[in-house]
Amino acid sequence: MNNLRLLRGLLCATLLSGGACAVGQNVITLQEIFTVAETNSRQLKPSFTSLTEATQETKVARSGLLPDINASMSVSYIGDGFTTKRNLTDYQKAPIPHLGTGLSLNINQPVYTGGAVTGAIELAELKSTAARYAAELQRDNIRFQLTGFYLDIYKCHNLRQVVDASIESAKRVLAEMRARYEQGTALMNDITRYELLVSNLELQRVKLDNTLEILNNNLVTLAGLPDDTMIVPDSTILAQSLPTDGAEEWQQKTLNNSSTLRMAMNGVDISRKAEKIVNAERMPKIGLQAGWTMDGPILVEIPPINRNLSYWYVGVGISYNISSLFKTNKSIARSRTATRKAVEEYDAAVERTRMEVQSDYIRYLEAYEELKTQNKSVELAGRNYRTTATRYSEGMALITDMLDAANSRLDAEQQLVNARINIIYYYYKLLFVSGTI
Repeated sequence: MNNLRLLRGLLCATLLSGGACAVGQNVITLQEIFTVAETNSRQLKPSFTSLTEATQETKVARSGLLPDINASMSVSYIGDGFTTKRNLTDYQKAPIPHLGTGLSLNINQPVYTGGAVTGAIELAELKSTAARYAAELQRDNIRFQLTGFYLDIYKCHNLRQVVDASIESAKRVLAEMRARYEQGTALMNDITRYELLVSNLELQRVKLDNTLEILNNNLVTLAGLPDDTMIVPDSTILAQSLPTDGAEEWQQKTLNNSSTLRMAMNGVDISRKAEKIVNAERMPKIGLQAGWTMDGPILVEIPPINRNLSYWYVGVGISYNISSLFKTNKSIARSRTATRKAVEEYDAAVERTRMEVQSDYIRYLEAYEELKTQNKSVELAGRNYRTTATRYSEGMALITDMLDAANSRLDAEQQLVNARINIIYYYYKLLFVSGTI
């Protein structure tokens, strides 16, 4: 689906209340939101711009392989000279042609720089790679935030259905109580307490609506969607067949794909390359040189010759900074320390990531166990509510028993919704930590 079609579908979702679109067209999958955010998210654009900037820096570094070409031209006024004896006597005027001109062209092509130029290019390429990893990490962060908002919206939708069902059930019980009150078999206090239950449920419904509005606004803003888009989650997300990879498989995926670890390793490479560039300062510099010069008048003759002197040359230039032998020691020591620090930071990042993967994997398995428990709890709470309602209708149970049963059923159903969403959440958390979201 291209972005135009997707945006049209998302705008169609805002017309849900008017029935302008079919129900299926209003559903927005998480992957579709990822696709739109890749292009439209304002939080992601600076990372992509930084990547473009790093690419330009690489091109700048490559220009160090090109020759240095310098051209100069000058026009000057030359005043008359004079001559004297060594004791500054016997002054004699020396006329000189007043128009002075100069034209020169010099070319220097680096041949060997001790690895400074190639090292600068490789360093720029490593920084470009670091920018790409940073963009990928920011993209993963955005996707995980979107996942959190999306699942919370889905959770609130389901909780609202649970609350709506509880309100309807409570209202039916309340109507039955009022009928029994008219018959003289129920107390007004019972009605009041159940009206309080309905009031609390309706307040919970209002809070859920407000939470949905906040979450929808957060998701739409972060993804770069139109402000009036209403997110309707894909209900099939809970029916997805999730992989049952073991902890070691997730650990291996993380080592291979984690943008965090890639950035840390890239930091090690950058430090090593910077160390190599510092070492290059101790090496001689060799370059091919060529030049052409034309100056006039010729002032080295007496009297001066009012003509242009032109000459050209080609050759090999060698330079060596002798002071680098005693000036670069501290720079080299600093670079080596920076490299050691980068290696230690990478090892620490691996350790942190492995602990996080292990923790999330345990929570992922725990979520499955919680789902089994909550399914059983809903079954038992529903059975208890039906039994209590029957006993209350027969006058064998108190209103407090009905309230307890209703609250237990509501709590069990809400916990079941949370348990189902937790499985998806921890699965995407593992995808995020492993760099495969």
